[in-house]
Amino acid sequence: MSTLTIAAVQYDIRWLDQPANFNQLELLIENHFTDNAAADLLLLPETFSTGFCINKSDVQEPEDGGLALAWLKKIAQQYNCVVAGSVLVSQNNKKVNRFYWVFADGTVEHYDKRHLFRLGKEQDYVEQGQNRKIITINGIKILPLVCYDLRFPVWSRNRQDYDLMINVANWPAARRNVWDTLLKARAMENQTFVVGVNRIGDDGSNTPHSGGTTIIDFTGESIICAADNQQQIITTQLDFSKLEKFKHDFPAFLDADEFELL
Repeated sequence: MSTLTIAAVQYDIRWLDQPANFNQLELLIENHFTDNAAADLLLLPETFSTGFCINKSDVQEPEDGGLALAWLKKIAQQYNCVVAGSVLVSQNNKKVNRFYWVFADGTVEHYDKRHLFRLGKEQDYVEQGQNRKIITINGIKILPLVCYDLRFPVWSRNRQDYDLMINVANWPAARRNVWDTLLKARAMENQTFVVGVNRIGDDGSNTPHSGGTTIIDFTGESIICAADNQQQIITTQLDFSKLEKFKHDFPAFLDADEFELL
């Protein structure tokens, strides 16, 4: 197995202001890569270009691609890496919370958020994603998740079909302990690396977010964490040969219960 260098962006998303978000992200990314090596994968939070504004009908991109997808393609080509982040996209009479994965050659893959946040009435405006997705980068198999998906371990159970779990979120500060705890739990129970990418700042509903962007190893230990309430890009290189050795020495996955999603 190979290595993968990951850069995760924690920042204050400007409410319903795509140009401002694109501009501040470009500055953050440029400054980061001036002082750091190139990354294989650059990760952005959930609804990175608008904030989590699900109830406005005009806050959605066309299915065939809009400004956010075009911007992702530009950044992927400019930095010769995969760039990933979620966007609200039109679908039928609602929208989907679509986690785009854009490759440097312009190839696009996506995962639509499965678990909709009932407390925020997300299900009233957003269609539920139906398909679990595995995305491969440099031979590394990745399970993408979005925010509330983190609470549902059956959906994220490792069927020995992924090496890395990534969750991008607008996870509020009031439930930060849940975020921190479940990211570590998912890493341990699935014997996988986990990356959590969260925003900071208050959104348009005056909901505060404190961050908690982190990269965790397969034992549940944090490799690197962003500082709370600060705009920051964290980066590290993951060595998947270490994961392979750990699973060889401690093959708990062989004792897991069989199950089937209905």
